[in-house]
Amino acid sequence: MELVTARLIDAARDARRAATLAVLLGTTLMASLTVSAAPVCERIVATGNPQYPPILWVDPENEERLIGAGAELLEKALAQSNIQLDMLNVGPWSRAQEEVRSGRVDMLAGAFLTRQRLAHMDYIYPAYAEVPSVIFVRSDNIFPYGGWEDLRGKIGTTVLNNSFGTGFDRFAEQYLKIEPVPSIEQSFQKLLRGRADYVIYERYQGLAMAQQQGIVEQIDMLDGSLMNEQLYLTLSHNSACNSPDLRAALAQAMMDLSRTDVPQQLLEKYREVWAQQLVTSGAVPGPVINE
Repeated sequence: MELVTARLIDAARDARRAATLAVLLGTTLMASLTVSAAPVCERIVATGNPQYPPILWVDPENEERLIGAGAELLEKALAQSNIQLDMLNVGPWSRAQEEVRSGRVDMLAGAFLTRQRLAHMDYIYPAYAEVPSVIFVRSDNIFPYGGWEDLRGKIGTTVLNNSFGTGFDRFAEQYLKIEPVPSIEQSFQKLLRGRADYVIYERYQGLAMAQQQGIVEQIDMLDGSLMNEQLYLTLSHNSACNSPDLRAALAQAMMDLSRTDVPQQLLEKYREVWAQQLVTSGAVPGPVINE
């Protein structure tokens, strides 16, 4: 009975998200098709990874929205062109990418550069953050690590459709067994239950989610496993709002913002917001989520 109830709740939540998305996309499309409208859209619908604090996460006051440093930075970039932003939670990271690939959602508010994504997204330069990724293991099962070769023969896990740079992605595809799952909670649960030897995920985001689950003391990071990747805004090739004018406006705005300390200020601001939410929810934050 509990399982059926949970599925009904999930179905209702998905239906609400679909209805919200349909309304927002209708508004955006009408704006882009109006002859008297400005060269760029008046409203943009964006999404991203909902488990990515302090960059993005689900608004505890409205589960259909995302908040975080990436959301506010994109809002600032669009504001210079008087474009309003709707930051929508469409579900897991894999679905967020599919919604942008299809053009049903206009933008991602944070993505690493990959060859696959270049096929259906325009990247807005410059990047607005450098994100370190690491290999997480159980504290009682730390194994010797000197490089990617030491992962051969082991079972890894990460979030579906996640990327950790072209070099690692290519090596993993050829030599590693990494089982993707929809959420980082599921990856950590596989690790703790002994169904995976390691989790590869972004360092601070992984620690923040582990903190939320209360499992920080049960995991560790392999020394020497750090990988840094640049995080970008992206615009769907299939977005009704994608135009040279919009791409130029976003690039110019991001160039101006990158010359200030605004991106770093936003990261610090939303680290504090996330930490306070953990306190409110009963989880006590520690210094591990800070750079």
